[in-house]
Amino acid sequence: MKFKKKIVLVFLFLFTLSGSFVFGFYLGKWQCPVCPPEEVDLSLLWQAWRILEERFVDKAAIDTQKMIYGAVSGMVKALGDPYTVFLNPEDTKRFIEDVKGTFEGVGMEIAIRKGQLQVVAPLEGTPAQKAGLLPGDKIMEVDGVSTADMTIEEAVDRIRGPKGTEVTLTIIREGWTEPKKISIIRGIIEVPSLKWEILEENIAYIKIYHFSEKASSDFRQAALEILNSPVDRIILDLRNNPGGYLEVAQDIAGWFLERDKVIAIEDFGNGERKEWKGRGPSSFVEYPIVVLINKGSASGSEILAGALRDNRNILLIGEKSFGKGSVQELERLSGGSSLKITVAKWLTPKGELITDKGLEPDIKVEMSFEDFEKGMDPQLEKAIEIVKNL
Repeated sequence: MKFKKKIVLVFLFLFTLSGSFVFGFYLGKWQCPVCPPEEVDLSLLWQAWRILEERFVDKAAIDTQKMIYGAVSGMVKALGDPYTVFLNPEDTKRFIEDVKGTFEGVGMEIAIRKGQLQVVAPLEGTPAQKAGLLPGDKIMEVDGVSTADMTIEEAVDRIRGPKGTEVTLTIIREGWTEPKKISIIRGIIEVPSLKWEILEENIAYIKIYHFSEKASSDFRQAALEILNSPVDRIILDLRNNPGGYLEVAQDIAGWFLERDKVIAIEDFGNGERKEWKGRGPSSFVEYPIVVLINKGSASGSEILAGALRDNRNILLIGEKSFGKGSVQELERLSGGSSLKITVAKWLTPKGELITDKGLEPDIKVEMSFEDFEKGMDPQLEKAIEIVKNL
């Protein structure tokens, strides 16, 4: 059965983004396979195009294909949605490769919040994490270039690069009195989907890094091992998880919820809604569980956390989540380009929209940079304390 995977994630640093709109109109000027509404006047576009071709001083710099990509990218950017982006053929290829979990760079997710480029989360074991970057860090400069008017795609192009090369980020962090420069050596990033281990007193600790293509099968393997162990309660760690595929979050939620329980509600903005429901196997329905979240928990991880909270009153421990409540689909365009477009907003099973506000933890526990440097984890310690008594 053919279907499009729903993408629920914050812009991963592993993704690069750019821009095709004019190409359709370029051909459409003669054959117009998909015409704009009659009231749309495109004469301004063609007038500007003609003047540039006739009068721009550096004729060698005129690249028709780049102009088309730039025009499309500008149209998409005008919507004001940082999650709706145009990807040229190179970026599309990179996007497809990266979502499978291996790429070169520093290994972090970035997003624009309130006009400021910031770190959503560093990925596990990556140069970004080892350099000490934390969720919520604001990126003021990349190699000395201000990010004030920088788009996500421009930031990604500047930060990403071949392994062994260096990039310097100017960071401002809550509590700091002035920005600091952090230099990072890029590497090969292999993004794990999850890990698990048995903690004290038969507690399973499951850390999900990303809802990638392989996360469903990896979770199934971990679940079977847990079911065949003496474990009788679970800590589910969704901290610094930027999201991924909605279907994968749905699959994993099905292990913790009764079949057909609502996991998320997709709102298409035209009065149409779709309920995403658990599909089983519901093997952990009777297990006491707590969930860890922080400001790096976004999108798919917020869907899973919200579903467990709304359906089973499972406690959320840590810090308020990122607050990304929209769903994207990847539409293939001609010439190898694509459009990652926001098609819906999602709500928790009880109808809560978390866009820009996130999920509030039931038990708030902050984790400082000093804790990080000392290898301490007060959030996990609190989760162990709570789950023991459930």
